Amino acid sequence: MIKSIDLKKKSYAIYGLGLTGKSVIKFLYKKGNKNFFTWDDNINNKNNKKKKLFSNILDQVDFIILSPGIDIFRSSFKNKLLENKKKIITDLDLFFIENNVEKSIVITGTNGKSTTCSLINHILKKNSFLTCLAGNIGKPILNIPFSKYKTYIIEASSFQLAYSKFIKPKYALILNITKDHLDWHRSKKNYIQSKFKIFENQSKNQIAILGDKKLKSLFKTKRYSSKLKFLGKDVVPKEKIENEYLKLDTNSKNIEFAYAISKYFKIKKSFFFKSIKSFKGLPHRQEIFLKRKKVKFINDSKATTFESTKSALINYNNIIWILGGLPKLNDKIEIKKYKNKIIKTYIIGRYSHFFKKQLQNQVNYTIKKNLESVVKIIIKNLKNYKTNTTVLFSPASASFDQYRNFVERGNYFKKIVNYYAKKSL
Repeated sequence: MIKSIDLKKKSYAIYGLGLTGKSVIKFLYKKGNKNFFTWDDNINNKNNKKKKLFSNILDQVDFIILSPGIDIFRSSFKNKLLENKKKIITDLDLFFIENNVEKSIVITGTNGKSTTCSLINHILKKNSFLTCLAGNIGKPILNIPFSKYKTYIIEASSFQLAYSKFIKPKYALILNITKDHLDWHRSKKNYIQSKFKIFENQSKNQIAILGDKKLKSLFKTKRYSSKLKFLGKDVVPKEKIENEYLKLDTNSKNIEFAYAISKYFKIKKSFFFKSIKSFKGLPHRQEIFLKRKKVKFINDSKATTFESTKSALINYNNIIWILGGLPKLNDKIEIKKYKNKIIKTYIIGRYSHFFKKQLQNQVNYTIKKNLESVVKIIIKNLKNYKTNTTVLFSPASASFDQYRNFVERGNYFKKIVNYYAKKSL
């Protein structure tokens, strides 16, 4: 616990009333603190009187708590927030300020965060450790009762880390960093700096784990206090992995990070391999949800950038690829290495012109308005495809042109495939 800060005696401005904002309110009520003010753009935007009041309050409170994803530069409170930037914290900060968190694993990175968090949680539970999975992957951290006996496995997004000031994990992992969320962070430099926040408060008896040489070099330049563990020597032998999902090339680094953590928890190698045998992949991440005759259908709706989609293209052949949605800023689709794996491409959504421009003269593509029309065509023509054909829904873009989030998009894809497959296959 950070004893110098008594949260009961502080005042707060809570910006954003989604799951995170509501968890902060609940947390403060439990502490007997009602000295907070709230704002949500979707609820209060037309209330000019309250808007002016909240703007003035930002100067007066001790802390401003932002919900993940709120972009200061697009906010109507932009100037006030920038003036009071030192006051901005997150729900993760409140958790670490309030509790003596001795056992915590904080994981960030562009790709693979949720899988790695879930895999580590699975391994520790299988080996009788009390664990709690929280943060960006599940329940807001403040909704979970604290216990000094538990190990907290926390998925942290760059949005959360960008303004965090007090998180201090026992184990801090950055899986990888590629271009993403640049519309929010404004530059790759800012994006990297947000990720590296997980090391800033670590002490010499705490561990930083990296698997990228460039990030290792940057870590050493910054001269953080924590001990650096660099993955490279302890490669997990693939032949010992008895799990089809984890054998995919895209999961090789995720397993290495999990293996590194298992050593710190003194889990025997034999128990590690036994544990991962029963691990099931997460929904919407290269999820094979239907196999019929010579065809398998994969829901990879979580792939919101081409970097994420590459992971799927690497793993399969004879691909019928469905993509499209809201493109990420400066994202490029470099298909040269994978075009021989692709039989046919279908582009959907409002921004088809973006994908058409990137794919033309490289692959055979057809543009359609929506997923349902594509699924109908694919299932109707399945008899014409080769054995071991893969229907891959990996959009390489955000979902917001047609869906609320990648979960809704992935679930809809599975629903319509199962519906038309029952009729035709």
